[in-house]
Amino acid sequence: MSESNQINIISLHHTVLRETESDSIEEIDPDFYRNLADFIGNLRKQEFDGVENKIKDTMIDMVIELTTLLIEIRLEKISKTSDIEISNLLDEEKFIFDSQEDQKERTEMILSATINGKSKFLESLAQNHKTKKIVVRFLNEVDEIVGADLEKYGPFKTEDIATIPYENAQALIAKNVATKVHLED
Repeated sequence: MSESNQINIISLHHTVLRETESDSIEEIDPDFYRNLADFIGNLRKQEFDGVENKIKDTMIDMVIELTTLLIEIRLEKISKTSDIEISNLLDEEKFIFDSQEDQKERTEMILSATINGKSKFLESLAQNHKTKKIVVRFLNEVDEIVGADLEKYGPFKTEDIATIPYENAQALIAKNVATKVHLED
């Protein structure tokens, strides 16, 4: 990481300030979020006692608040602008933006099918969504279940990981029996 791309609380504050003072999406270093993650990770690794540890924890909280604010401001600009400066979006923001585009397309698809009387299409969509598989980690033991796809799953022990239908996973997650597994590096 070069000197000019290093993140500190002052440079982060300056970036957030620039973003709040502009109506357009500001250009930011392409590695901004990765550099920020390194900065926060390095802060968390430092071990102090007493007052110094409280200062470090407060600084981490400030960085998290500024980061959250920056992302929210930039995403709000994306959602309110029809003429988006794609070149100024960072890869991580494009990842978020893509999901918003998917949501718009899905909304239009449901609306179109509904107003055009395509109930079979809607039924098919609903069934496919209920039975699409997601990966969960079990927090408690669970006896064998019959999935939304009418297949049998389990039994499961605590910490087991399994791929089960979405509808069943959501029910287990709501009961705090399982948690969705997110892909992380």
